[in-house]
Amino acid sequence: MNFKFEKLLIWQKAMDLAEEIHELSKKFPKEELYNLTGQINRAADSIALNIAEGSISQTNPEQHRFLGFSIRSIAEVVTCLYKAKRRSYITIEEFEKNYKDSFDLMNMTIGFKNNIK
Repeated sequence: MNFKFEKLLIWQKAMDLAEEIHELSKKFPKEELYNLTGQINRAADSIALNIAEGSISQTNPEQHRFLGFSIRSIAEVVTCLYKAKRRSYITIEEFEKNYKDSFDLMNMTIGFKNNIK
């Protein structure tokens, strides 16, 4: 027995990205716990959560809406990555890897969204 979203590659990638972001954010200073750390983790978790919620929607327009929320959350993660890089909480390599993963996931999600009729 499976939920429909468990088979979606975008959901699987979103789950992986959220775990990577969670590990990365452990490096942020303690004073960021309720600011940037919390924000980036909520945004990263929100990607997969919205994909899952949209996949059980009754209508295609509703699924489109939730996929749009996921895409917005990806943009939020990327903005938090920029902030973390600017504040020297992460290395350039960590930024580039997570930026690329986010970019790839965004393109996959947009492609999936565009294929829903």
